[in-house]
Amino acid sequence: MAQAAELGSQTGVRRTARLAGGLYLALMPLAVFSFFYVPSVLFVPGDAATTSRNIMASDLLFRSAIASHLITQIIFVFLVLMLYRLLKPVNKDSAALMVVLALIGIPMAFLNEVNHLAVLRLLGSADDGAFTPTQLHAQVMLFLGMYQSGILVTQVFWGLWLLPLGFLVFKSGFLPKLLGILLIVAGAAYVFDSGTQLLFPGFVEISRFTFVGELLFALWLLIKGVNVERWQQVAAA
Repeated sequence: MAQAAELGSQTGVRRTARLAGGLYLALMPLAVFSFFYVPSVLFVPGDAATTSRNIMASDLLFRSAIASHLITQIIFVFLVLMLYRLLKPVNKDSAALMVVLALIGIPMAFLNEVNHLAVLRLLGSADDGAFTPTQLHAQVMLFLGMYQSGILVTQVFWGLWLLPLGFLVFKSGFLPKLLGILLIVAGAAYVFDSGTQLLFPGFVEISRFTFVGELLFALWLLIKGVNVERWQQVAAA
């Protein structure tokens, strides 16, 4: 009861909204670092030998990408909790669905990092002589490819959780409807990209453009927050 009263206060609602926005924004540089920056520096498409040498020469950078992705998933847990507390008054079932879809992807993401750890184990045993350099490099590329496949599967849930989130924002009345629409579009884009990449590898990924909806949502929560009086009306109803 005390927790509910604290959240229901104007200060509690604003704090929850801004914390959610801050957590959402914190995810973004970590994701950019692990998914875009590190691969752009270390990976050379079609050149297994150079990619392997780059990883061995920048072992700490590669490990930092792994750690960054794991930290992202931990932050994500608290983000979803904050959003659930904020949006539960709109529709409890939709808020619960949002949480379930979001949390399903987290253990999948953790498990997928095993492929990166396998790369490190392989390259760390390069001097053992168990594999020829060609065999070793081929296995490195195999595990890197498996990692990308794991991302492709996990991305389905990165998209699905945004659909109930967008619905809740759209129906809330204390957040702009446009943000809800942009979140639904972003979620659909993730799912669309997963399907097209499975069927047509190399197809243009539209989620790189629709991602702006998530950025705007996070900024709005952090800077503007929510209409507290309207939130209280929805919660009371």
